[in-house]
Amino acid sequence: MSEATVVDVLVGQVLPRVATVTALIAVGVTLANLAVAFGVVDRVRGLAEPLTARANLPAEAGVAVVTTAASPTAGYGMLATLRDSGTLDDRATLIAVTINTFFGFVQHIFTFYVPVLIPILGLEVGLLYVGARAAISLSITLTGVAAGALLLSPANVDPDATPSDLESDEDAATDGGRSHADDDDAPDDGSLRANAREAVDSTTSTLRRVVPRLLVVYSLVLVVVERYPAAFDAITGLAEPLTSVLGLPGAAAGVVGVFAVDTTSGAFFVAPLIGPDGPFTTRTAVATMLVGGIVSFAVSTFKRSIPFQYGIWGASFGSKVVALNTALKVVFIAIAVAVLLV
Repeated sequence: MSEATVVDVLVGQVLPRVATVTALIAVGVTLANLAVAFGVVDRVRGLAEPLTARANLPAEAGVAVVTTAASPTAGYGMLATLRDSGTLDDRATLIAVTINTFFGFVQHIFTFYVPVLIPILGLEVGLLYVGARAAISLSITLTGVAAGALLLSPANVDPDATPSDLESDEDAATDGGRSHADDDDAPDDGSLRANAREAVDSTTSTLRRVVPRLLVVYSLVLVVVERYPAAFDAITGLAEPLTSVLGLPGAAAGVVGVFAVDTTSGAFFVAPLIGPDGPFTTRTAVATMLVGGIVSFAVSTFKRSIPFQYGIWGASFGSKVVALNTALKVVFIAIAVAVLLV
């Protein structure tokens, strides 16, 4: 491939698609940030406490779980405090962590899936993919509820050991799942402007983070595919046995390879390959992205999950949390892939 051809690829393929997706992401992220700023995520919080009650967990665990919808770090931190204080033993903590899954996913709906991924994939493919991820997360959470109902007894919890600061948080958070932002049903013009300004600032920050990465990764992928096909084949060949066993199109191995590097770029890479003129149908594309998600999840486990969980729990219990999260996600992603390919 000549240098001019590289320029042609960048100007003719990369820049127009990145520009289009950037505009869509800007609109989507702004709307999503406005939803978060005006308390839409807070409305979801009230759903957690009935689940933790059915799992034989104390109300304080419900507060920690609902907090995950706004801040996974804060939610996990609260659960760690409950475990350290003796409110929850190890079994109860692992079940609470499992129930956490869907509420951690809720945050990503508003910050990533709706504003970023759906504009890239298109409405039909995007909704099916996000719906599949939501079903996977909800299934894991319901598994945690069922496990709590079957495996937990009063011996696994000690509400009297709850630190006083978390008891105060409970009083504030159990009033119908409302946050302080919900106290005034009709916010004044100043708060409306402040929320709108915060949403725009968050959108700018998201674009600064996503667009350069998207531009760089997608450019590199296209140039490598065109100029160094043997190298790309070697990379994607690692995933080919798995995609072949599943009966996915030959191009699926390449998509999985890009997903291992970056999820957003993987979606960007597969989007133009979906449809009557491409190798992917809606269902095979979503199945491929879920398989790519397993590979991406394996990479992110070493880069982010292990350091985070070890920091929260310590190495011994953190390893149990990582192992449980990994096993449940792989199992339910595999089930989702099987359903899509039937």
